[in-house]
This record gives sequence, C-alpha cells and structure tokens, in this order.
Amino acid sequence: MSVSQAAATKNTAAVIGLGSMGFGMALSLKRAGFTVLGADVSAEAVARFVAEGGRGIDTLKAEIGAADVVVSVVVNAAQTETVLFGENGIADAMRPGTVFISSATMDPAIARALSARLEAKGVHYLDAPISGGAARAAKGELTIMASGTDAAFAAARPALDAMATKVYELGAEAGFGTAFKMINQLLAGVHIAAACEAIAFAAKQGLDLTKVYEVITASAGNSWMFENRIPHVLAGDYTPLSAVDIFVKDLGIIQDMARAERYPVPLSAAALQVYLAASGSGMGRDDDSSLARLYAQLSGARLPEKAN
Repeated sequence: MSVSQAAATKNTAAVIGLGSMGFGMALSLKRAGFTVLGADVSAEAVARFVAEGGRGIDTLKAEIGAADVVVSVVVNAAQTETVLFGENGIADAMRPGTVFISSATMDPAIARALSARLEAKGVHYLDAPISGGAARAAKGELTIMASGTDAAFAAARPALDAMATKVYELGAEAGFGTAFKMINQLLAGVHIAAACEAIAFAAKQGLDLTKVYEVITASAGNSWMFENRIPHVLAGDYTPLSAVDIFVKDLGIIQDMARAERYPVPLSAAALQVYLAASGSGMGRDDDSSLARLYAQLSGARLPEKAN
C-alpha cells in the first residue's frame, strides 16, 4: 500500500510497547500515513515518540477505542494477557472489528487461547511475531510471521505493509506464527552461542580476532549471527541491541514446547545454560554477544575492550 493510499483510509493505529522494536514500528506506521497512538510503561519512551510527531496515550483503556489496529510489542505472554485482560485491560474497550496484532514471543498454545478469548468479543487477533531488529523496524523492513483468520489479515493488511517487507501468512489460526518464530529463535540462540564460543576460543589461542572475523565470514563456518554479533565483540561494545535475557526467555519456551511433545532439543538446552550463566553473572540486560565475555571469564581469554 502506498503512503497516499494508507493516508486516505485515515486509519488509526495504537502501538503498545515503545522499546527498540515498537518505537521503530510506530514510526513506520506514522510514515505510511497512519495516525499513531503510542503507549509504554516508560514515560520517557512515550515522550520520545511524541517528540517524533506521534501522540501519547495517557489512559490506555479509555483511549484505545479510537484505534482501528492495535499493535502489541510487549515481551511475553504474561504481558500480552495483562494488556488484554488485566485490571486495566483493553479487550472490552476495543471496538468490534478492530484487529489486535500480537508480536510477543510465546508458547503457541497460549497464543491460541488469547485469540479465542479476544475473537469471542468480536475483536480480531493476529498472531504476528517479528524478526529483523531495531534498524529494520525503523525502516518498515521487518519480517512478520503471521497466522490468523482471513478477516484478521484483511483488517491488519495496511499496518503489516507499513511495518514489513516480508509478511508470511502461515495458517488460519493463531499459534502457527508463534511456532515459526520459535524455530527461528532456536536457531538464532544456538548460532549466537556458537559464534561467541568460537570467538572467545580464538582469543584464547592468541589469534588476531579481526583476521578471524575476516576469514570466518568468507568460509563455510560463517553464520548470519556470527557476521552480525561478532563486530560487537571486536568493538568491546555490549550496548543491548538484543539482550541476553531475551534468549533466556525464548530458549526456555522452546524447552517447554519440546517437553510437551516429548521431543529432544539438546543443542538449544545446552545454549540455554550459557545464557542463564551470562544472565546470572549480571549480563542479562546486555547485548547477547556478551556470551563471549562469559566464555572469556571462564577461560581467562582476553577480548577487546571498548575504546574511550
């Protein structure tokens, strides 16, 4: 949908959760011609959005009825349920026909349960986990793995087109989108752990880490995560773009899903222990490339430090 087409519909979108991903998604919606309402538990995050021309929501439940589309970019299932059905939940305040786009990572069974409760109120639920990072969110270039009814997709389409360059339609009911996302997170979590293990091992061998990066990214052992995360290690900069605790959560969900299916996931289970160790060492809110720092601490390897 073009910017002029989106503007012509005069759609109003509410974005709940203005963190690194939600903020970019809100800006992408605004750029596409939506009137965008922004809500976050952090007043600072809302103020930042208002400074970019958005409108902050002071009382979420009272004001959510103005939205045609509600995009929820909170962390997990518990927060999603609180947004919808908590003490000040919005489920009863949304107009029938509104679509709730849920981007939180959660167990597919929980997504199906939330969808059933919301659809019973005449509100559409689109299970729509996201991938791509903050930079792509700000450019409207996310990948969205979505599932839901035809009506949910129809109601959400202008917003999806504003936020993403790839929208995969993965099933007619909630849960499929989340299941696809968890497969992605299994691979991402394992690949980050492997990349950090490898670069710290290279440091222990006394290798030139810049040269290691050059060689590996041109070789068969490369991965997208090695290529993306190891520059953080080389710069000694662990400012969080994707935090350690995200994978504590997501790999934990994978363990629960696998246990329910009696399916073995030994590699992701081992990776989870590394993330737990990093989190327990005080790195939970740091960038997930901090796993390299954990390996360095355990082995005595020396990694680059951030330049002053």
